[in-house]
Amino acid sequence: MIAPPETTRVSHTRVACDGAHDGLPAALGHPRVWLEIDETGYVDCGYCDRRFILIGGPADGADQSTLSDHGDGAGR
Repeated sequence: MIAPPETTRVSHTRVACDGAHDGLPAALGHPRVWLEIDETGYVDCGYCDRRFILIGGPADGADQSTLSDHGDGAGR
């Protein structure tokens, strides 16, 4: 497995993603989706593959390339 294209460390288990990042405005991203981080400590956006990692969770500080894709939190 390879590391996700972008990771974002967050302090809450419920996060929103609209594809906006590094100069790309939300209008050029994707529809806003809500994601829920579960006991794995991370979730991946199904649109842009951005990985959200819960600060202090099991995935925080882990080698991201060893973690599988985990995007089933979309829409919760």
